[in-house]
Amino acid sequence: MNPLLASLQPYPFERLRALTRHIAPNAAYHPISLGIGEPKHPTPSLVTDALIANLKGLASYPATAGEPALRTAIAQWITRRYGVSVDETRQVLPVNGSREALFALAQTVIDPTRDDATVVCPNPFYQIYEGAALLAGARVAFVNSDPTRQFAADWASVPESTWARTQLLYVCSPGNPTGAVMPLSEWETLFELSDRHGFVIASDECYSEIYFRDVPPLGSLEAAMHLGRSDFRRLVAFTSLSKRSNVPGMRSGFVAGDANILKAFLLYRTYHGSAMSPTVQAASIAAWNDEAHVIANREQYRQKFAQVTPLLSTVMDVSLPDAGFYLWADVSRLAPGGDDLAFALQLLAQYNVAVLPGSLLAREVDGVNPGAGRIRLALVSEASDCLEAAQRIVACAQSLRSR
Repeated sequence: MNPLLASLQPYPFERLRALTRHIAPNAAYHPISLGIGEPKHPTPSLVTDALIANLKGLASYPATAGEPALRTAIAQWITRRYGVSVDETRQVLPVNGSREALFALAQTVIDPTRDDATVVCPNPFYQIYEGAALLAGARVAFVNSDPTRQFAADWASVPESTWARTQLLYVCSPGNPTGAVMPLSEWETLFELSDRHGFVIASDECYSEIYFRDVPPLGSLEAAMHLGRSDFRRLVAFTSLSKRSNVPGMRSGFVAGDANILKAFLLYRTYHGSAMSPTVQAASIAAWNDEAHVIANREQYRQKFAQVTPLLSTVMDVSLPDAGFYLWADVSRLAPGGDDLAFALQLLAQYNVAVLPGSLLAREVDGVNPGAGRIRLALVSEASDCLEAAQRIVACAQSLRSR
């Protein structure tokens, strides 16, 4: 067996299941889960219609590079969304969802012959980043977020010696779990570091189309263009239809950026067998070419957050994020000893609401777990359930305060 498999840690939801297996939730309440970030809004009919109309595609082997029509649809969407022009033949590749591509990129760009190969990622983080790095034979350097700076990663805390060993940097904007969006100044810092040390930047942007401000979140390709980097050197952006179009089961997204990296990535994917079904490609074209369903989807989230956030803010430190469908709530003054896990277990046992303890989404660095004392709430269910869950969370908080 590959000995590197032993370095993997259990996924957060596996750890939570193990910790809650002996809990019998209060049967007086119907179960509500705010734990898993799985979109629950209906899939648009234009997508399902396209799937049904193109079932004949199941009879054909797909090309790993995707059909020209899909790459054109993606390139046109990038231009509409970010005002950026990309070469659809060299700077765009369809992928089977951003998760598999985030993992596969590390296997492409990490040099396993270097004993000191390092991957840097924010903390808290999406666990795929860590697993991808470890299975590529690299070590992981975590960068804690700073709650006093809207959870921005403290890049200045990373020693030059670590940057010198870095081959890949994962960033997530809008962030999971914080919802924070990286400003242009932060991109400028990271691009300068990339130029100095030669590492690749993988920008996870799967939450980019769920936002609450008037201005859409800045994307990495857009930031590169503003900073005179139209060749997108050492940059790969990852985007998915899962959240944007409510099709998590379709596993469809794209990567875009540095043409030289994508050429190598295509070679890797050809051997890895990562081609997208022609049927899914046809449905993806329909999704990328339509914005009306995205606007309607975003409005549903805005309405839910407008109801839930003020209610929760009466009992805990929580505020509207820049983007995404998570609330990153501080329960450190509510739970015994500030323990986010204890709060989550009590909430499940007494009120039958499942949330994800923040400490499970992070690693301890220099004696600090930046997720400790927080919980992640995924407002993915219908509005009535999200509101009822919030009411139960308030009741749980109030019961803890009264002790």
